Amino acid sequence: MRIYEAIVRGLEGVGVDTAFGGNGENVASLALALERSSIRSIMTRHEQAASFMACGYAMYTNRLGVCFATVGPGAFNLLSGMAVALSDSYPVLAVTGFVSLGRRGRGASNDTSGLNRTPDSQAMFAATTKRSYLITDSADVCDVLEEAVNVAFEGRPGPVHIGVPQDLTHRTHAVHNYRDISLEVAPVRPDPHRVQEIATTLAGALAAGRRVVALVGFGAVRSAADEEVGRFAERFQVPVVTTLDGKGILAEDHPMCAGVFSESGHGRAAKTFREADVVLAIGNSFNQHATFGFQDDLFEGRTLVHVNISELEIDKVYKADHALVADARLGIRALTEALDGRVGRIAPVEVRQGREAGRHLPHLTGDIHPGHLAQAIGRMLPPRGVLLADAGAHLAWLGYFTALEAGQNFRKTGGFGPMAGHVNGAIGVKAAQPERTVVVGCGDGCYSMAGFELMTAVENDLPVIWVIFNDGEYKLVRLYQLATYGHSALVEFRNPDFAAYARACGADGYHVDTLEAFEAAFTVALGSGRPTVIDATITRWALPRYSGSADGVLAGVVDMVGDRLRGE
Repeated sequence: MRIYEAIVRGLEGVGVDTAFGGNGENVASLALALERSSIRSIMTRHEQAASFMACGYAMYTNRLGVCFATVGPGAFNLLSGMAVALSDSYPVLAVTGFVSLGRRGRGASNDTSGLNRTPDSQAMFAATTKRSYLITDSADVCDVLEEAVNVAFEGRPGPVHIGVPQDLTHRTHAVHNYRDISLEVAPVRPDPHRVQEIATTLAGALAAGRRVVALVGFGAVRSAADEEVGRFAERFQVPVVTTLDGKGILAEDHPMCAGVFSESGHGRAAKTFREADVVLAIGNSFNQHATFGFQDDLFEGRTLVHVNISELEIDKVYKADHALVADARLGIRALTEALDGRVGRIAPVEVRQGREAGRHLPHLTGDIHPGHLAQAIGRMLPPRGVLLADAGAHLAWLGYFTALEAGQNFRKTGGFGPMAGHVNGAIGVKAAQPERTVVVGCGDGCYSMAGFELMTAVENDLPVIWVIFNDGEYKLVRLYQLATYGHSALVEFRNPDFAAYARACGADGYHVDTLEAFEAAFTVALGSGRPTVIDATITRWALPRYSGSADGVLAGVVDMVGDRLRGE
């Protein structure tokens, strides 16, 4: 058995059914091994897309996302996806070629050994993964693969990397000691003593009439803790506010859902948070946009209880009064059980319900208002649909105006936040869960960076729907330039006919410039079972809601003006 045959068989044994990659001489035998296996191989136009697709595959499945690339430039193209998986907690394995061991530092093609002024791929993958491995002996392959896969899942999930030198793939090298690998990852269970300590604090707060609020992040979504969060909120009448990444953990018309708490979030969520005496943060890493730029006094005068799967997240940004290191689902379940016997019936708490999904938006131009586009997507998204937002102003519109039902999911491009991450990642989500409708809301800039992977979706019969918010500019960059420097530059660009391009690729393509035309095209796309691009011309004159302060838009404007006057 050759080395790549051993790797592929080992991956089959732990349930891998799809791999995303780019071909090359250094991984030629990997391609042959995959072709003879039960694993579906999705070959991309660019290796970066393969890494994003592997992230999408792992996003909602708790299965291993796998991507692969040849040595040198091909391998380096995976690094952006590894950074996404590292920041956003996706279990992903990257397998890449590596220069022959005997040729390191000698000027061989694509040498990335780090010797004699060659790039150091092991260092670069070590910087963007939980761990990077280089196999130097064929006899070690099963041990290395087993360790790597288990590391990807243990604790806070994340990416791992295995490099395979070219000489180990030759006919003269074989794996004589193959064995099936074992995936045995223990769940991160809460410490019972910590659970009782926190339950005492929460029970005391509820008995004293102090206001308790749950602040829920993507960790709870990743843990599939929606039922547990809902049960906790209803039993103890605790309002739930979410980060953008936690959006959808409860249906947004749920009686206890107060909306999105972030710089582009809902005023009702900010009000609910401001009135809180105790904040129970579940699966939350307190990133920049969820904390209004790391607002120093965000938890001042409030008791912070932090539940997170990683001890490294505790006290990273804000000092927790109480901390529970645990998987979000297991942690909130344990807290519910511990509190249930201590707390009697709680009087119903009225949570102000938002009307963002149906709010009238003043509109003075002929092009589509992006808020209307976001509202329409939310109204029409099928049950269990997935809505992915790429990086850009459209994210703010979608996060604010799209209302999700129970079972639907929303995701932005996470902490690392690359443009085009979800333009391509959506293909991985669809490959992992073909029964779910997958829609991408993306800017024209994002789509232009990586929309050629539409051919990948067509070839592999993966009917993703891309909705392009097309205004011919990098709006967030323009807004930042204007707010900071008083003028803007180099933010406008010309676009091709995206709809015609889609049709040329064998997909469906529509250009729309009215809301009615969009709704008609979206209806067809939802029922067609074909990859579809909807190019929607939006107005440049609409500005997304944004506040740099948890105290609201006006307070954010005052803070910004004050900073400008102080020259900060």
